[in-house]
Amino acid sequence: MRIIFLLMVALIGFAACTNSSEQANNDTKAPDTETKTDGTPEARSVSDTKDAIQQLELGDKLPMADVAMMDISGEKTAPKDAAMENGLLVTFSCNTCPYVVAWADRYVSAANHALSKKVGVYTVNSNEAKRDDDDSYDAMKSYADENGYKFSYVVDENSAFANACGATKTPDVFLFNKNMELVYKGAIDDSPKDASSVEVPYLKNAVDNMIEGKPIDPGTTKSIGCSIKRIKA
Repeated sequence: MRIIFLLMVALIGFAACTNSSEQANNDTKAPDTETKTDGTPEARSVSDTKDAIQQLELGDKLPMADVAMMDISGEKTAPKDAAMENGLLVTFSCNTCPYVVAWADRYVSAANHALSKKVGVYTVNSNEAKRDDDDSYDAMKSYADENGYKFSYVVDENSAFANACGATKTPDVFLFNKNMELVYKGAIDDSPKDASSVEVPYLKNAVDNMIEGKPIDPGTTKSIGCSIKRIKA
């Protein structure tokens, strides 16, 4: 009887340890959320969702180049229409993401810099799940006007263009050369929240090096921002 009693105690102890271990594993898993407990936005990188969406690699051709999308001008325009003789800057953006807002002035500056180098600018709103809210067509027009956009800002229906490029964040930058080959992807610079702390203006450097025929290093940086709000299937 003593042996049976000891075996029962051992089995109960093993079960308790197993449950504790499983609970510990669950407790250490990163929450699948974009908001911290204090209400501030959680930065998430492209790598968070890379298994779900295949992103373009350096050297890949611009997808959907001929597909026209509705621009804030009231006309439909395709990526190839926005391209200029030295290439095309494609940026997936929106109207309210805190990271987009924090980068707003710097993005417009970088976009205007690209235009000055004869690189076209094509800014894309793929937040299809918020089309009746903060990312409506009218809201896009207002946001572009408030921020002095002098370039295309288009509606990506069903997030099709974002899916083709593998974009997952706002903002998410893709720079294509004159042959419409991807030469840089990632962030605008190295300081998502504070313009005064910028040390490396990735995008401006990439544009300059592309024009001058110099290597672009880094060619890929981590894209930080809010997730693109796709409609769930």
